[in-house]
Amino acid sequence: MTTHVTIIGAGLGGLTLARVLHLHGIAATVYEAEPSPTARSQGGLLDIHDHNGLPALRAAGLEDEFRGLVLEGRQAIRALAPDGTVLLDQPDDGTGGRPEVQRGELRRILLASLPPGTVRWGHKVSGTWPLGEGRHEVTFADGATITTSLLVGADGAWSRVRPLLTGATPEYSGISYVETYLLDADTRHPATAKAVGGGGFFALVPGKGIQAHRESGDTLHTYVALRKPQEWFAAIDFSDSAAATTRIAREFDGWTPEITALITEADTAPVLRPISALPAGLRWDRAPGVTLLGDAAHLVMPNGEGANLAMYDAAQLGDALAAHPHDTETALAEYEHAMFARSAAEAADAVELHELMYGPDAPNGLIDMITGGE
Repeated sequence: MTTHVTIIGAGLGGLTLARVLHLHGIAATVYEAEPSPTARSQGGLLDIHDHNGLPALRAAGLEDEFRGLVLEGRQAIRALAPDGTVLLDQPDDGTGGRPEVQRGELRRILLASLPPGTVRWGHKVSGTWPLGEGRHEVTFADGATITTSLLVGADGAWSRVRPLLTGATPEYSGISYVETYLLDADTRHPATAKAVGGGGFFALVPGKGIQAHRESGDTLHTYVALRKPQEWFAAIDFSDSAAATTRIAREFDGWTPEITALITEADTAPVLRPISALPAGLRWDRAPGVTLLGDAAHLVMPNGEGANLAMYDAAQLGDALAAHPHDTETALAEYEHAMFARSAAEAADAVELHELMYGPDAPNGLIDMITGGE
C-alpha cells in the first residue's frame, strides 16, 4: 500500500492504528493537538479486556510490554452501602482476565513503538474539508494545512473529522462525574483506603454514587456521579475548590465519613466531567478517503470499554487496510460494517449498565451482575 495514512489524534486508538500500520509497512502520520506527550495527565486505570483490548495489543506486537505494566491485585471489587455496610467484597481472582494498567503507561509504550517523527505534536485541527476523489484538506489552528488521500479521525468525543461523515454530535446524558484524588491514602487516609480496598470500589444509590479505584502507589482516584441537569452544575463555581467541594459533598449528607472523605479530603481540586454520548447505533454512508474510530465514531456512556474499543477499532482498521493494499475503499467499507455492529451493541450495554448503577434498584442489580446472582 502506497497511500500515506493521516491520523488525527494521538490517543490510544490513533497510536494503535499507527503501530499496526507500521508493522504492515504502511506509512502514517499522527497529528496531535497537545504540545508534547507529557502535556497533561492521561487519566487513570484501564482494565484491558481479553476479547478486544488484548487482541488489539497482540496485533500491535506489544503484549509482552503490556504485561510488564499490569498492576497486580487491582481486579478486586468492593461495594459499600452509604452507612458503611459491606455489600460486596470480591478479591482479585488472579485470572488476569481484566488486567489493570495506567492509561499513561500504555500510551507511553505505544509511542515508543513508533518510528521517530510519526507523531506531530502541537497540531490542533481547526477544520477539515473534502476536495473530491477521496482527498481531504486539514487545517490547523496555526494556519498550516495538509492534504491527504486517507484521513482517519481518532480525535475523540468532539472530533473535527466527524462532520465529514455525519452531522451527529454528542448530547448530554443526564449525568456528570466530579473527579478527585486522594494521595498517599494508606498513610494519610487509612479508613478510606481500607474501605476502598485493593482495586475498584463503589457506593451507589438511585441517581448518584461514589466510585473509586486504587491506582499505582497509594493513590485513590474517585468519580462522584450525580444525575443532575447541566444547569445544576453550572450554578457551582468550580474555580472555588472549597465551595465546589462543599456543594458536591452536601449531596451525600449522612453517608459514612470513610466514603465521603473521597470528596471532602481530596488532595486535588474537584474537576467536572459531564458525560455525553453520540446517538446509539450511529451509522453514516461510506464517504471515500475518510473514516473514524473510537469515541469519534461511537462515544457512549462510560462502561469500561472505551479504550478497549478504540484500540480494537484501530487494529481492525489497520489489518483491513493491509489486506486490501490496492483498494482502500473496500478496506474502509469492511471495517465500518463490522464497527457499526459492535458499537451499537456496546451503546446498548452502556445504557443498561448505567441503569444498573444509578437506576431505581441501585446497587442491587449491579451487584447481581458482578456476582452472577449469587
